[in-house]
Amino acid sequence: MKLLKWFLAIMFIIFILVADQSIKIWVKIHLPLYGDIPITSWFHIYFLENNGMAMGIEIIGKLFLSIFRIIFSCIVIFYISRLIKNNFKFGYILCVSMIFAGAIGNIIDSIFYGVIFSNSTSTVISVFNPIKGYSTWLHGKVVDMFYFPLFSFFLPKWIPLIGGKNFMFFSYIFNVADASITTGIIVLLIFYRKTFSKSFLFKM
Repeated sequence: MKLLKWFLAIMFIIFILVADQSIKIWVKIHLPLYGDIPITSWFHIYFLENNGMAMGIEIIGKLFLSIFRIIFSCIVIFYISRLIKNNFKFGYILCVSMIFAGAIGNIIDSIFYGVIFSNSTSTVISVFNPIKGYSTWLHGKVVDMFYFPLFSFFLPKWIPLIGGKNFMFFSYIFNVADASITTGIIVLLIFYRKTFSKSFLFKM
């Protein structure tokens, strides 16, 4: 049973990573930066790169962030091994695996993309160029592409700080890795909060 859980978890992680990287590479070599492909009025493939955390939040240095992601992923894979060893619910293991796969997906961008791709601009499409990349190891930019402008509305001027502006829902642009992390966390919090608390009491 434990071997089956390991196998399924690994296959699930590989599936997410393959989907994430395949889409990112396709976007990287087919669209210029800020290139937009409208699929529907509420779903676009919009090529964006970010230097920081999910949704483009940059609060710490890029090198530190890349190293932090690697350390975090090592901790998560150890955590998954303990969950399987202690025979935790497979649904919970899958949630943690989704978080792990998402983290690895963005780590790959940070580690490798700077040295294997040329720079993307609004007029020049990036090419695979392992001889002369646009940056150095651990300084690659994370590729985002999913954009869901579902609807927009005007915020009244009396609302503090954000009033008097048009508000777009959903304005964030993300990738498969981001979606995997977010989905894993949401499902974990909704269905496995007690399991999460108990998971820190198992035998190491």
